[in-house]
Amino acid sequence: MACIDVEDPKAMSRDTNFYYSFLVLPPSKRRAVIAVWDFCRAVDDAVDLEMTQSEADTTQCVIELDGWRRELARCFDNRAPQTVQGVQLKPHIERFGLPRQPFDDLLDGVGMDLRSCRYQTFDNLYQYCLRVASTVGLICIEIFGCRSPFTRDYAVALGVALQLTNIIRDVPIDLKRDRVYLPTDDMRRFGCTDDDLRNGLSESVRALLAFECERARFFYSKAAAMLPVEDTNRLVAAEIMGAIYLSILKRIEQREYDVFSKVVKVPRVHRAKIAASVWSRTMLRSLVRSASLNRTP
Repeated sequence: MACIDVEDPKAMSRDTNFYYSFLVLPPSKRRAVIAVWDFCRAVDDAVDLEMTQSEADTTQCVIELDGWRRELARCFDNRAPQTVQGVQLKPHIERFGLPRQPFDDLLDGVGMDLRSCRYQTFDNLYQYCLRVASTVGLICIEIFGCRSPFTRDYAVALGVALQLTNIIRDVPIDLKRDRVYLPTDDMRRFGCTDDDLRNGLSESVRALLAFECERARFFYSKAAAMLPVEDTNRLVAAEIMGAIYLSILKRIEQREYDVFSKVVKVPRVHRAKIAASVWSRTMLRSLVRSASLNRTP
């Protein structure tokens, strides 16, 4: 379950949590980010099956994932890609100098869903989050043209925050696929079992999800603290995305951690307002900083 959050897997629609963050990008960078998004989505779809599927289904997913590894190799060498996603991605790899390692790490992370969707400790889950979510951020900051070496730390922290929000929100959806991403150590600490989660909200489940929300908030705060001043304007798309996902987390908290009665979403109009607010705030800070620098003797 990589951090590719969409209802329409074939097009970047306004129902995605990414749509409004991408709108602030110049056309060339927007096309590059969407090409990355399309490639990552296709890889994610290749292994998006229920854990109760047959061994033959799992084997087929492994074969498909290996196919995407070969396609990625073609994107980074002189051979021609063979998929629509690869054809779209390759020119942007060359234009923006995109690194290969995050793509390889993403493929490894997605492959983890074929082996197990159980993580005993948060340290184990953290490695999964790095691979399926932070990698996308590490790719995108190259497209954004970020310059500070600290921006990588920002991208890593924000990616983990987004993925944890996905995990908390999607507990009932993942359960239907026999997947539980919440660390088993945490579940044991709060006296929760898989059956407790299937039965919906209880006091022990509420306490567990409250704990996981606090952990996600920590990573949002960590990302905010690591946001380099010199890359603030370049990261406005990422900041919009982070603000929308943080709004999802806040809604989960406001609903007292009830993620079972319906999927927690931010309405489209509110996403647009969040995007406008983050963009205008970022631009204002940029103007203030520029004016301050111009006054410096």
